[in-house]
Amino acid sequence: MAEFLVKAKKSTYASVDSMNIKPERSGFKELEFCADGLYYRDSYCGFYSAPGMEVVRLENKEGKPVWTMSYSGGMSKEYHGEKQFTLSVFSFLKKVLENVQSDKPFRGPGMKEGDFEYSSKINGDISEFSGEEKIIYKGKVVFRQFFSGGFVVEK
Repeated sequence: MAEFLVKAKKSTYASVDSMNIKPERSGFKELEFCADGLYYRDSYCGFYSAPGMEVVRLENKEGKPVWTMSYSGGMSKEYHGEKQFTLSVFSFLKKVLENVQSDKPFRGPGMKEGDFEYSSKINGDISEFSGEEKIIYKGKVVFRQFFSGGFVVEK
């Protein structure tokens, strides 16, 4: 599962070639990836604050859900309306996610580039986890997001 998640994340939001698909829900943006008998969909809405959810299913979009991760947060309120700066923050976030690793396939590893710094704190493992990520610009937190998820367990 971890290797699949790495491929999926690198092929969707983090990819310069990622393509939005027709969303299942009005007002959402959605990305998908299929490989190795698994189907991944990332579905989110908003811009400055963009809550969403990633779902992995067996086989295709109608398949049984086996793993999920929800996330919520975004730009600090003082930057709502600052579209160009926000786009530069998201560009940095994509670079971080290009480096997602199979030992922590939720979000990216710590990283610095120019005035930007990314950090992520994670509790748990791929089966059940929660965490928080931050992007700091010139020593100030400009983006914060919380995430949680794990394997789906049926009754």
